[in-house]
Amino acid sequence: MGEEQRRYTDDVPEDVEIRLRAVCLALPDAYEERAWVGTRWRVRGRTFAHVLGVELQSVLNVVLSFRSAGEELEILRHTGHPFVVLGWGRDAMGIVLDRDTDWDEVRELVTESYCALAPKKLVALVDRPPVDEP
Repeated sequence: MGEEQRRYTDDVPEDVEIRLRAVCLALPDAYEERAWVGTRWRVRGRTFAHVLGVELQSVLNVVLSFRSAGEELEILRHTGHPFVVLGWGRDAMGIVLDRDTDWDEVRELVTESYCALAPKKLVALVDRPPVDEP
């Protein structure tokens, strides 16, 4: 059989977009715009979060793409549902948003994604938990 066909849509529930908007726009200099499909949030022209519908085998999932790095990226790549490897960009990951979504985790993932792409002077303004040193 050939490669599975994905269809990308704007089918994102309004309540999901509202929750993501609150998380993303709370970050310094973040802004929202319509993407080729779905909605994305950016800082200085770089996308740190993007939500869209992804239909695969007639099943529609709402997926949030974000950036990750280092050990966290490797862990997420091997975790499985709700995390998905997007197949583009060395640091791009996705999380399926559904009724079981942990929104505290989404906030952390979005914040880390923002911090990976934002200038250092903006990252310094972000309230982040301290990093545990071994």
